[in-house]
Amino acid sequence: MSETTSRLALPYIMAAQAQKHVTHNEALRLLDGLIQMGVLNATSAAPPSSPGEGDAYIVSSPATDVWTGWEKDVAFYTDGSWFRLPAIVGMRIWDADAETLLVYITGSWKSLSDALSLLKSAPLVHVARGTLGATTGLGVLEETLSDLSGSSVATTIAIPDRSICLGVSTRTVSAITGATSYDCGIDGELSKFGGSLGVAAGSTNKGIIGPQGFYADTPIRLTANGSDFTGGTVSVAIHYLSIGVPDAP
Repeated sequence: MSETTSRLALPYIMAAQAQKHVTHNEALRLLDGLIQMGVLNATSAAPPSSPGEGDAYIVSSPATDVWTGWEKDVAFYTDGSWFRLPAIVGMRIWDADAETLLVYITGSWKSLSDALSLLKSAPLVHVARGTLGATTGLGVLEETLSDLSGSSVATTIAIPDRSICLGVSTRTVSAITGATSYDCGIDGELSKFGGSLGVAAGSTNKGIIGPQGFYADTPIRLTANGSDFTGGTVSVAIHYLSIGVPDAP
């Protein structure tokens, strides 16, 4: 009979064993670290100098000191010692530093969304990934332009180089003064994403275009109509597809 359980390596109390409480307490100690697991981070390769009771880490590479050889496993500190909790397929852990739930699968720790191929809400989401690492992504970049002034204002955000733009949307957050309307576009195509847009607070526009590739970072430009801008606030969002190349061999 094995001396430990097959999955979590919890020690059995053996027949006629002396001081059975030692083995029993060892199993409880390991269970205390394994149940409702949470780690401080998944990036540490060496134990901290002053660990706290109950601290845990997913050990990064290359592991050193008492963690040597524990890469990808969990280091759990209790009763003055570090214990190794081997990673097994399907193990789930809350990573406090990354604020995400991790799952151990195919020999590595993955975020829950990656492990289940779920879409997540983020400025750039890879909706497809090939076996060589190439990606297709959906992205959005946002900026709020305040205190509009002059004949035109350019964003600091830009349609990314080598991306496919789907459109640019805008919202007039606070009423624009000076201009009677404004255009949204890029240098050379000032109303590409909309012309004669509303200056009243709450006005919006969805500037959809036929998907177009851009070959340089391209800022968005708001151009005043009727007269120069003398005030107002507009939020701008760029909606685009990203193309990611295969990983290096």
